[in-house]
Amino acid sequence: MKKTLKSMVATMLTFLMMSTTVFASVAPATEMNRLGNGEEAKYVFMLIGDGLGFSQRQMAEYYLQSTADNPSRKLVMNTLPVSGINTTHSSSSLITDSAAAGTALACGVKTANGVIAQDEKGHAVKTLIEAAEEKGMKTGIVSTTRLTHATPATFAAHNEARGNENAIAVDFLDSGVDFFAGGGARHFLPMSTPKDQKDYSGAIMKSKRKDERNIVKEFEQMGYSTYIGKQGSDALKAEHFLDDEKVFAALTYSHLPYEIDRQNLYPELPSIAELTDKAIEFLSKDEDGFFLMVEGGRIDHAAHGNDATGTIYDTLAFDDVVKSALDFYKEHPSETLILVVGDHETGGLGLGMDRQGYFVDMGPLEAVDISLEQILYGEMTYDTGDDKEAYIAYVKENYGLSNMTSEELVKIKRGMADVDGGKTFGYYDYNAAGMAVGHIISERANIFWTTTIHTGTAIPLSAVGVASNQFSGYKDNTEIAKAMAAILNVKLQ
Repeated sequence: MKKTLKSMVATMLTFLMMSTTVFASVAPATEMNRLGNGEEAKYVFMLIGDGLGFSQRQMAEYYLQSTADNPSRKLVMNTLPVSGINTTHSSSSLITDSAAAGTALACGVKTANGVIAQDEKGHAVKTLIEAAEEKGMKTGIVSTTRLTHATPATFAAHNEARGNENAIAVDFLDSGVDFFAGGGARHFLPMSTPKDQKDYSGAIMKSKRKDERNIVKEFEQMGYSTYIGKQGSDALKAEHFLDDEKVFAALTYSHLPYEIDRQNLYPELPSIAELTDKAIEFLSKDEDGFFLMVEGGRIDHAAHGNDATGTIYDTLAFDDVVKSALDFYKEHPSETLILVVGDHETGGLGLGMDRQGYFVDMGPLEAVDISLEQILYGEMTYDTGDDKEAYIAYVKENYGLSNMTSEELVKIKRGMADVDGGKTFGYYDYNAAGMAVGHIISERANIFWTTTIHTGTAIPLSAVGVASNQFSGYKDNTEIAKAMAAILNVKLQ
């Protein structure tokens, strides 16, 4: 039946009224978001959660709601008004590693797994940090991993292999980065460094270099104030920076501790949010603005080990970084861009197990006091011939398993038997007894892991600020760097 002109007009008016209602309903959510229109961001936060997929974010939010007894509580990153979804594959595999993913995010270029800021032909490609420096902006890199690890390296170095961390450390001398803070002093200290000092996590501050180059001293000769180990941690927390200095801080021998261990075992070490606050304090002194990359790198490590509580704690610590950035944004809303993204998903984390039914319960995870790393590699790691009863007692006391069931006990004993028989677990040959412990606590929460490596799933992105709408939609990870370059009005190629 043909519509009359009168009915068509009525339909159009109804549609317009509905559209107005819809637009009005989303207006409050977009008040924080500027549409761009040629504006350039003066202050840029690129916040990367390594291994941070949809499930990691959601699990951490459920945990936050559980511990706060508030079902409406949100991660700060989940409140930002712009959302996107990004693919992560590298040029060599549908499952990326952090080097190729970092190169995509830092340079807008696909490359092979393991490659640091080089294209497929081995040519160095410009990073966002290098482009920002050409524009006169201050730059900073903060990470919970070794500074020479894959993600931070892709923003400030160029190398054919992520494992060449000693060479990457040397590359940093030419990076021009104004503020470095993270772990991994071992690649910056000369081979003959005395083994008489420890960091706050208890690790000996020895060298992994094969030469006598003292990269820390070379930074000092270039005008950097350096902060190394225990003394460096204390000094950095108390420091108020001068306008003309640069900062290099490598606070631990290797990675910074997992956040659950930092809080419960090593509280003297600054959190990733505290390091970010120091970076903001330092970088914001410059009138030309700044580009700051912060990596929550140990989210990935915890997920590799299928450590649910460890993953949550490091995700929450990373969310505190987002809060610090958002606090700065609120003071400079017309000049600031915040981008929160993962580089890939790790662990194949699933919320819900088929045989246990429709529930997820964060309660069992709240009883865990240490990272699974303490059981996989720490003093109480089960090795062949160790005291089995002592190991089980330690696990019960520290890993939330005081009321262990007979079925759970059988799983741990099976894991210890695997260790005795020389069997390991997963791609990285994890200690089978320790992994049994981690999987038991995950099963209590009714969550599960499909792997100990990365997966090829798409990952979430959140943003707010100048031209942040450019990051919405379903995109490849290389498009993130390209959009960022356009917003900064710089060229990557």
